[in-house]
Amino acid sequence: MSRKHDNQVDIAIVGTGAVGLAAALALSGDGRRVAVLGPLAAPRDGRTVALLDGSWRVLAELGLMEALSDKAAPLAVMRLVDDTGSLFRQPPVEFRASEVGLTAFGWNVGNAELTEALAAKAQASDRLSLIPGLVSSIESDAAGVTLGGDGFAPLHARLVVGADGRQSRVRTAAGIAARDWRYPQVALTAILSHRRDHNETSTEFHTRTGPCTLVPLPGRRSSLVWLLDPEEADRVAALDDAAFARRVEAQTHSLLGAMNVVGPRGRVPMGGLSVESFGANRMALIGEAAHVFPPIGAQGLNLGLRDVAALRDAVGDASDPGADSVIAAYDRSRQTDVRLRTGAVDALNRTLLTDMMPADLLRGAGLLALSRIGPLRRLVMRQGLAGGTSR
Repeated sequence: MSRKHDNQVDIAIVGTGAVGLAAALALSGDGRRVAVLGPLAAPRDGRTVALLDGSWRVLAELGLMEALSDKAAPLAVMRLVDDTGSLFRQPPVEFRASEVGLTAFGWNVGNAELTEALAAKAQASDRLSLIPGLVSSIESDAAGVTLGGDGFAPLHARLVVGADGRQSRVRTAAGIAARDWRYPQVALTAILSHRRDHNETSTEFHTRTGPCTLVPLPGRRSSLVWLLDPEEADRVAALDDAAFARRVEAQTHSLLGAMNVVGPRGRVPMGGLSVESFGANRMALIGEAAHVFPPIGAQGLNLGLRDVAALRDAVGDASDPGADSVIAAYDRSRQTDVRLRTGAVDALNRTLLTDMMPADLLRGAGLLALSRIGPLRRLVMRQGLAGGTSR
């Protein structure tokens, strides 16, 4: 069981989503006193995460395989289909894990199942303190950061990790500037069963409103992430389960045959966020406190887990985990990775939202090159899987 907390810790993590809990487990070694603040909850809204190979290895290091193995489906093939109606429409492009020496690019698992497994691991750890209260005040000085809130005594930490999402209190307290933007899109999510086997293939249809993606789950089930303009999203979301399943089947050209909704459905407005730096004043940002972008190319939570690995490496065996040198090392390690991936996803999403001929030509040329040039395709696959997620 998790031990009762005292008022002095080495590291405090604000936020109990998957990234925050993973950070707590990763940073709680070497005798450090670590506390995690926030209520444990795993909302079920039809969302899943495609954990790429590096992220899967991080979770294996944290001891999560037994809890996740029967809940996750391998992703052996990733298929991109141009469904924009463009004059420059290209044939589907398939990325096969076997081309880069892997049995799978990663594994798809429900967000709720992942968070629950991480929470159970944290609760069983005697190296962590779990504090369910919400943080309402954050004050830093040269020696550390003091956190206050309802239901717990003020807590002093030498390093505070902000895993508290897009509206991060930690980011504000650290004085880190953020740029926030919105897309004219809403993502509809759902869990569906289907008549045909998915054959461990994730298929992403690129449409004029954004991607519509079916990602394998165990058995003849897949998760859906479908980006639509807000008005159309409202109309589709208002359909009952049977009509919704028929609409998805039509949208995906009956690729997997007849469908049924077998899990919860969700609705998520789309936007983006980037930060000026990834840490300051004894505070570091991870996950959506540091970066937000649309669900394209399975990069979102994977980028958050790369944040965790990079922060773990920056802290290392430092006697003071919140020292300026640690924060600076973490910031340097995340700048290029996060900015390149945020820019690439943003650019691809915006090209889908325009019917301008130059954008269509550029996107079509890129897909054609990927389909025809094996070394380029393999390079893109390796870059998509890349990230400092292993020691």
